[in-house]
Amino acid sequence: MKKLYGRACYVQSAGVRSDMDIDGFAVAVCAEIGIELARHRARSFEDMHQWGDDLSQFDLVIALSPASQRMAHELTRHFHLEVEYWPVLDPTGLGEGREAKLAAYRQTRDQIRARMVARFGPPADG
Repeated sequence: MKKLYGRACYVQSAGVRSDMDIDGFAVAVCAEIGIELARHRARSFEDMHQWGDDLSQFDLVIALSPASQRMAHELTRHFHLEVEYWPVLDPTGLGEGREAKLAAYRQTRDQIRARMVARFGPPADG
């Protein structure tokens, strides 16, 4: 999001769980398009709240999995948030061999980028 649209809005990524580092294949395919994820750590909605992010200040939650969609809808019971579900390919466990796995991750990366452009318009840099 920041790569395409700059810092015009506050963006925070969160997941259902925070017990893992970012997948190495995700790091690799994002690096291909200039997005650095190597230092990024998975955080949960609960972590965000504990670390001081006021969830009521967010307008939109984009869920990429059914589990995150359920969690986001649970948040709407406590905060006024718009929730959108963007079904994208889950590349974990797909493909035999490194190149096939990278291809699956690229497909997911490109699906997410296409959804962002469809939702938020052309990137800031053109």
